[in-house]
Amino acid sequence: MRIEESARRVFLLLAALAAAGSVAAQEYPVRPLRLVTPNPAGGATDAIARIVAGKLAEVLGVQIVIDNRGGAGGTIAGEIAAHATADGYTLLAGSVSTHSFAPIIYRRLSYDPVTDFAPISLFAIVQNLLVVNPAVPAANVKELVALAKSRPGLLNYSSGGSGTTSHFAVAMFISLAGLGKDAVHVPYKGGAQALTATAAGEAHMNFGPMPGTMVALVKAGKLKPLAVGGATRSPTLPEVPTMAEAGLPAYQSAGWFGLLAPAGTPQAIIARLHRAVADTVNAPETKQHLLNVGGEAASNTPEAFARFIRAQLALHRKIVQELGIKFD
Repeated sequence: MRIEESARRVFLLLAALAAAGSVAAQEYPVRPLRLVTPNPAGGATDAIARIVAGKLAEVLGVQIVIDNRGGAGGTIAGEIAAHATADGYTLLAGSVSTHSFAPIIYRRLSYDPVTDFAPISLFAIVQNLLVVNPAVPAANVKELVALAKSRPGLLNYSSGGSGTTSHFAVAMFISLAGLGKDAVHVPYKGGAQALTATAAGEAHMNFGPMPGTMVALVKAGKLKPLAVGGATRSPTLPEVPTMAEAGLPAYQSAGWFGLLAPAGTPQAIIARLHRAVADTVNAPETKQHLLNVGGEAASNTPEAFARFIRAQLALHRKIVQELGIKFD
C-alpha cells in the first residue's frame, strides 16, 4: 500500500506540474521579450531583426526589446542567449554567422550551435553583395581581380569582424579568385562600421549582407556594387549581376536569419512563437519592408529549421576544407 500510495503521489505531482506548465504556456507571453542580436545598430542582423520584431510584437501583444550584442563574430550574442533562462523571454536573432561560421572559425566556442538552442523558425534569407569604394578603378569583378593581382597587398577589404558573414563571403571570393595574399583583411566591430569605412575610403571593398547600411549607401552612390553572391539576382538591386554572371560560376553565398530560444524552452512556447513568426513574415507589409532592404521573408517549422542549421554547418565546413580557406 505504501508503494502504491507513493506512486500515486508522484503521479499527482507530475500531473500538477504538467498542468502548471500548460497554463503558463497558454498565458505566454505576459511581459516584454528580449531579442538578442549579434550586430551593433545598423548592421544587417539588426536591420532585419527590427523589421521582424516590430510585427512580431504586434502579433504577440507584448513589447520586444532589441538587445544589440555585437562583436566576436556573433559569439557574444550567441553565448548570452544560449545561457539565458529557458522561459521564452530571451530569444536570439540567429544567423549564418552565429550558427555556421563562428563554430568553424573559433576553436573554443562558449555554446554549441545545435544542442544549446531550440530552433523556432527562419524569418529571412538575404543576398550578400560585393561592393567597392567608388574611387576603386574597377567596374566589374574581373577588373577588381586584375587590379588586386597587379597591386599585391595594396587592396584591402573590410568585414564586421572575424567569423562574420562579410568575412566568410570575401574569404571565399578571394580563394576562388586566386587572390591569396593580394588583399588584406581589415576587421571592424560590426557590419555597419565596416561599410561606413569602405564608403569613406578607409577600406577598398566589402562583401556582406545587403540589409541595413549597405543598400542605403549603394543607392546614395557612396558604394559601387559589383555582384551579388546568390544564384539569382536580387529584386532589390536587379541591375547587379550574380557572381556567376560576373565570371566566378563556382561562387555562391547567401545569408539567413532565424529565431532561436535557449535549449529546454517548453515546446508549447516554441509552438506559440513559431505560429507568431509565420504570421509575421507572411504579412504583406513585412515582406515589403524586408524586400526594401535586400531581404526575403522566409519561415519553416522548428524541426525543419533544426535540420537546416545542421545542414548549413556541414556545408560550410566542407567549403572551408575543400577550398583551404584560411581565416586570420
